[in-house]
Amino acid sequence: MADFTVVVADPEDGAAYQNAVEGQDANRFIGRSIGEEVDGDAVGLDGYTLELTGGSDTAGRPMREDIAGPALNAVLLSGGTGFKPTRDGERKRVTVRGREVGDETQQINATITARGDRSIDELLDADDADEDDE
Repeated sequence: MADFTVVVADPEDGAAYQNAVEGQDANRFIGRSIGEEVDGDAVGLDGYTLELTGGSDTAGRPMREDIAGPALNAVLLSGGTGFKPTRDGERKRVTVRGREVGDETQQINATITARGDRSIDELLDADDADEDDE
C-alpha cells in the first residue's frame, strides 16, 4: 500500500502545507497524472479541489510532465525539471520519473484550484486535534 507526503500550495497567501496520506486516501492519487484535479478530502481539505503539479520518488528523482507513465526514464535534458544547465548549450542525461503517480512516488506537489467553505487553518487544526485525541 502506498504512503505519500502531499505538499499543498496555497496561491492566495503563498503558504505550503504538508500532509502525510496513507491507506484509502493514498489510493486516490495512484494512477493520476500531473495536471489532473483531485478532491481535497484525501488530505483533509473538505470541499477543496487540488491540481497535481509534480512530485518525486523515494530516491528524490523528480516527475516530469512530458514523460508518460510512472516508470523511470533516462532522458537527455537541456533544462527544465530535473536539470539546470550552468552554461549555454549544456545537455545532460538524467533519470526522471514519468508524470503518473505510482507506488514508488514519495512526495506529491499540488496547488489549490477551488476553495471550500471553511479556511485551511480551520480544517488542518481540526485534523491535528483529532490526532492528539488518539
